Amino acid sequence: MHRTDCDPENMQPGDFLCDFCARDWTLANPMVEGHHGSLICGSCLSIACAELSVRAAQGAPDERPPEGQVAGAPCTLCLERRAEPSWTSPLRPEAVICRRCTRQAARRLEGDPESGWLRPE
Repeated sequence: MHRTDCDPENMQPGDFLCDFCARDWTLANPMVEGHHGSLICGSCLSIACAELSVRAAQGAPDERPPEGQVAGAPCTLCLERRAEPSWTSPLRPEAVICRRCTRQAARRLEGDPESGWLRPE
């Protein structure tokens, strides 16, 4: 997501916003980009990882749609509807991240030593 008043010819880090909380990109708040410029910040990714881990530890079943129907809202990052657990932002209910994208984004930020991001325990 981008600030509405940004200059597309001169994008600055503060012009990029997390699709899940609308915070801007800073060195202290690293982000991972999905398809079509979608972004999730390290803070929201930490919450998504933690919540999805808790659900898995509790043995929560995968959220499978009825036969012949697709899963709920598409993932904001991959744009796909998946029959698996996902995390929905409490601040922006239209923003959803699937388990697969949560894992991929976590690997990406963990692999970037400059981000300083660590997966929650």
